[in-house]
Amino acid sequence: MKKLFFVCIILATSIVLNAQKIKSSDDAKIDALIKKMTLEEKIGQMTQVTLAVIAKGGWANTDGTLDAEKLKEAIQKYKVGSMLNTTAHALDVETWHRVIKEIQDEALNTKLKIPVLYGLDAIHGQTYTLNSTLFPHNLAMAATRNPELVKAAAKVCAKELRASGVRWNFAPVLDLGRQPLWSRFPETYGEDVYIGKTLGVAAIQGYEEDGLKNPTAVASCMKHYLGYSASRTGKDRTPIYMPEIEMREYYLPQFRAAVKAGSSSIMINSSDINGTPVHASKYLLTDVLRKELGFEGLIVTDWEDIIRLHTIHKVAATPRAAVVMAINAGIDMSMVPGDYSFFDLLKEAVEKKEVSIDRINDAVKRILKLKFKLGLFDNAYTEENAKANFGKPEYQALALNAAHEAITLVKNKNNILPLSKNEKILVMGPTSQSIAPLNGSWSYTWQGNQEEWYPKESKTIEQALADKVGADNVIAIGVRGFDAKENYDIDKLKANADKADIIVLCLGENAYAESPGNIRDLALPEEQVNLAKAAFATGKKVVLLLVEGRPRFITNIEPGFDAIILPFWSGRKTAEATADVLFGDYNPNGILPFSYPKSMGEMVMYDYKNTESKREVFNDDVLWNGYDPLFAFGFGLSYTTFNYSNLHLSTDTLKGNQKLSVSISVSNTGKVDGKHTVELYSRDLYASISPCNKRLRAFKKIELKAGETKVVNFIIDKNDLAFVNAQLKTVTEPGDFEIMIGNQKAGFFWKE
Repeated sequence: MKKLFFVCIILATSIVLNAQKIKSSDDAKIDALIKKMTLEEKIGQMTQVTLAVIAKGGWANTDGTLDAEKLKEAIQKYKVGSMLNTTAHALDVETWHRVIKEIQDEALNTKLKIPVLYGLDAIHGQTYTLNSTLFPHNLAMAATRNPELVKAAAKVCAKELRASGVRWNFAPVLDLGRQPLWSRFPETYGEDVYIGKTLGVAAIQGYEEDGLKNPTAVASCMKHYLGYSASRTGKDRTPIYMPEIEMREYYLPQFRAAVKAGSSSIMINSSDINGTPVHASKYLLTDVLRKELGFEGLIVTDWEDIIRLHTIHKVAATPRAAVVMAINAGIDMSMVPGDYSFFDLLKEAVEKKEVSIDRINDAVKRILKLKFKLGLFDNAYTEENAKANFGKPEYQALALNAAHEAITLVKNKNNILPLSKNEKILVMGPTSQSIAPLNGSWSYTWQGNQEEWYPKESKTIEQALADKVGADNVIAIGVRGFDAKENYDIDKLKANADKADIIVLCLGENAYAESPGNIRDLALPEEQVNLAKAAFATGKKVVLLLVEGRPRFITNIEPGFDAIILPFWSGRKTAEATADVLFGDYNPNGILPFSYPKSMGEMVMYDYKNTESKREVFNDDVLWNGYDPLFAFGFGLSYTTFNYSNLHLSTDTLKGNQKLSVSISVSNTGKVDGKHTVELYSRDLYASISPCNKRLRAFKKIELKAGETKVVNFIIDKNDLAFVNAQLKTVTEPGDFEIMIGNQKAGFFWKE
């Protein structure tokens, strides 16, 4: 026995030593390389430029043709270490192979032969390769409550990126969606912290878990650290005012989880928090991110954000001061991206001792380490065994499944849905005959609204309905193009209504990204409201397909609809999936990842404080209804019904690190098989600061046949009950708690 013990010790020691040798071998190579590098070569590694800088014709370039002299200038003169983006639109996969080859040919024709690290914003699939697989956006993915689905989609995205020759993805977005006005709301996982953590980690695993040298993986880039989505006005890149207790309770946990999950890089919030731009905050970048969270990866800026410390934020008196401020705060790489000003300014700053060479070496080491991890020093070109991973048929099946699970049914008066395939349908509205609104931003172009770049086989909702029930059963009013006036022709609606059994009205938003998506309020455009009212006036049953990236107000017209479906921006298969749900070929199971508000004055999240739930009445007038959304967080209907019973806790007193086992029976009491998400919430009855009404702590998605019952189990511990206190510490305080699942609840006491 003793002999066996020592053999085990020797083997374990050998494994550890071998791992250390592997690690030290890479580190030794990096250290040796840094010693050979000139200051210019080091600063070049910290410089990232966009493809337009080296493309013929710049931003007007449409075919990915590079300008040999500009490429040579970038690599040979400025030693550029990273590039990003496309020019006008997505390129085909063969063009990407050529672009990457020409860039790496030039990089390997330098003294040190350091390959270029190329990055893209592949937000919901490989955005910038033509015919790639586009999945639902994060908000829609959050409606699925399916981490395995998120992970699988991210893995496909990684494969299609790598097949294109790109190894760095600027995703996932971990910003919290608690400001629906924000133009990047559809890129978030919604308003809840736990969902953001869980799905964000799933995405990172999908991108990276195969190992970064594997041709099926890419480096992830969690973003936008920190609080980017909490703009007071909802406008992109505008100021945030946030007490640190709120930052730590709601906006930091996703990044803490992503760091723990091993995300390779992080992109920084373009805005300022309480007057300090995050790109200039040593506290957030070094003290919190590096020291507290333990992040060891690469920190990259967002677009132009260093120079904006001077031009926009006005915290740096000169461009060089802006560079000094950002690099000393902890930035490793500048997404410049349109010129070489950063290179010149940082070189001057180092020569003037405003930035230490140690800070430069630290940044360069992180950049080189990522390049080594990605295998770029072994093979800088598109790997042959990666190319075959593009555009596989099973990817489209996965995209359809994701869209199916995302689509959320929020109203079904008198069970009007599913529709009969024998009914004649009038379909109309701005989102009925356009592809862009179904996919949203980051879809073959930045804005996603140029339909000529979508695959030819992409379907509109009108086409998908015609495929489902036959063209003779579909009366289509309108033309291709979201803004076309024909899509709002009320006279044609009236003239054709009598020919139809039911009206399917397709409203919502066109695709948008970042600042072009800024709006003044969430009101649905007047012409859409008028179209809805005209549909009601026909006396026909009206079904609303509300295709949108954020919740636009429909409070004044909601009563007129017999059914409402939210397809979200669910990617290339949105139309087909919507048709399947509409006619009952798929049973909807999406649930809302945000609270759908009634008005601008009622933006209350599900985890509200008790003071926010107080009902105010004066002279018989209801002044305030508390948490009273049009549709609540977690709400979503099915074509079957589910019942909860037998909630059981393993103990009524939990002590210290003990775990609480929770079980509940869930029954499908309807006549249709269906999927269903079981959500577990906790409530702290009393705390040292005003506690939230409830917090989501766990969820599980199950599938139940008609009449079937399953027992669903959860494990909860003190960490699931914690909150950030007035001293900014994450604590669990002794006291009474409640567990709530559906209409069931049970209490317990936790003590040290």
